[in-house]
Amino acid sequence: MKARAFAYARPSSLAEAHAAFAAAEGDASYISGGQSLVPALAMRLQAPQVIIDLAGIAEMRGVALAEGTLRIGALTRHAEALTHPLIRAHAPLLAKAAPFVAHPAIRNRGTIGGSVALADPASEFPAMMLAMGAEMEISSPEGSRRVAAEDYFQDLYQTAIGPGEILMAMHMPAAGTAHVAAFDEMARRRGDYAMVGGGILAERNGAAIASIRIALFSVGPTPVRARGAEAALSGRVLDAQSIADAQNALDGDIDPLDDAEIPAAMRRHLARVLLGRLLRQLEIAP
Repeated sequence: MKARAFAYARPSSLAEAHAAFAAAEGDASYISGGQSLVPALAMRLQAPQVIIDLAGIAEMRGVALAEGTLRIGALTRHAEALTHPLIRAHAPLLAKAAPFVAHPAIRNRGTIGGSVALADPASEFPAMMLAMGAEMEISSPEGSRRVAAEDYFQDLYQTAIGPGEILMAMHMPAAGTAHVAAFDEMARRRGDYAMVGGGILAERNGAAIASIRIALFSVGPTPVRARGAEAALSGRVLDAQSIADAQNALDGDIDPLDDAEIPAAMRRHLARVLLGRLLRQLEIAP
């Protein structure tokens, strides 16, 4: 199939983008990297009258560190998470997750903001926003606001972004030398959607865990914060017993659905195995 004919706009500011959306009376779609929208257009799953290309908006670009907070512009490409020094130093989960995102061609075009805006429950970056305690900066014609990750991801492909609004940037507390991170996923082939995946960002206090955030994906309609497993580990030294306690607590954190390919019981089992792998990564992290 081919996409339905559409008009094309390339604004140079957020104000122009919002004006273009209003002029289309809502029958428009924003595009950044296009790695999700273009296939949807080709299959006519989406058929807007107007495509609004956000690539020329400077406010949505760049990575900056200020007062302990890292700001990542929504147009930052997946591949930049692998190489940008500020991301590698202060958002290590993104750097660890990036090699698992699809394939190099997609990573070179796809944007982090596009992934977070789409909020595919099997994608890596949305869950890492939850693990890092990020806030999403959302622009509307009335101004901008920030929404915490816990409130941003609402349901399957549903976020706090309203009609016509634009995800501008992601803000997260900058990780420091006391933080350690781990990421892994289980997929049938590298680059496929994960059967289950997750990331951990923890802060050490000597040999013990001072604080920890665990986020999983492909275990529900949204990324899932494993609060029970976190509570089982807080203040403890990572050893066989604390890891086993966290795995047991995980059963209360996730409620995966059955689907045509993977039964819920199998996904639950894989999540327990994956959590053990992630925690053992932290044990050997420098």
